[in-house]
Amino acid sequence: MARAQYFVVKHQSGWHIKLNGAQYGPYKSQASAIKFAVDAAQKAGEIGHDAEVVVQGPDSQFRTEWAYGRDPYPIAEQA
Repeated sequence: MARAQYFVVKHQSGWHIKLNGAQYGPYKSQASAIKFAVDAAQKAGEIGHDAEVVVQGPDSQFRTEWAYGRDPYPIAEQA
């Protein structure tokens, strides 16, 4: 199946997620954008996509933050 790369990038209006030419957001923080992207990538991985979340760092370089099948899916903490 296709590769699903979720790019988390900073724009003037906040953090955004880019996927296949589409842009989602803005999100108030990098952490909230990453959480949304990981959730979406997890769902994509479950249906057979090679899914990962890639984050743009302060040096404008991209690094893989999370990858389906490699990293554990974060489970929300129970109150």
